[in-house]
Amino acid sequence: MAEEVKSTSMSARSNRVRKPRKKKKSQIPFGFLILIILVAVAVWLSTKNSTLVLYWITGLSFGFALQRSRFCFTASMRDPYLTKSTSVTRAVLIALALTSIMFTAIKYGYAANGLPIPGQSYIAPISIATGFGAFMFGIGMVIAGGCASGTLMRVGEGFWMQVLSLFFFIVGSLWGAHDYGWWMEKFIIVGKRVFLPDYMGWIGGLLFNLAIIAVIFVVATNYEKKHNKEA
Repeated sequence: MAEEVKSTSMSARSNRVRKPRKKKKSQIPFGFLILIILVAVAVWLSTKNSTLVLYWITGLSFGFALQRSRFCFTASMRDPYLTKSTSVTRAVLIALALTSIMFTAIKYGYAANGLPIPGQSYIAPISIATGFGAFMFGIGMVIAGGCASGTLMRVGEGFWMQVLSLFFFIVGSLWGAHDYGWWMEKFIIVGKRVFLPDYMGWIGGLLFNLAIIAVIFVVATNYEKKHNKEA
């Protein structure tokens, strides 16, 4: 009886008409079209301001590298919990270490020559608003499936869900900018600005920052190794 049922099910499967797969369209013509448009925009920008061309090329290069490397800050925080992988986490830590070294060198160069240190206005006070904002942003970027860079990358890839995320990203940013004065007065300004070179010197501040990054890097590496052994 079981053999009859098995043979009947197999014959039913064989009788099914398989739909032919659609032939994939070549993306090469679209690639050349986009390349022509990009070059045309660069030429048009050169007639306005040569600096705009540099910005255009830098933005395109950064976007290309971002898409091909699948670099995403959301994945660096999300993957250790979901997939137990910390490869993107370690890539972000390496990027933070390199930028820490480069920006310290730039700022020290200005300070050593008696010039105003660039970027000091971006040192925001640490307050309860910092933790609250980080918590809300962390939840939002996981639900949306990407942070700002990841969302823009996926919009370029044609993911409509990320278009919706980008829309509300813009809405939230405008809303936040509208109420920023209230947040600054009630919460942000209450905190204290921390610039490590003011407390530890330039070398000490850099080494302290790199030490924290190194510790997190080692923890992330061991975390992935541990879960790979268990799997």
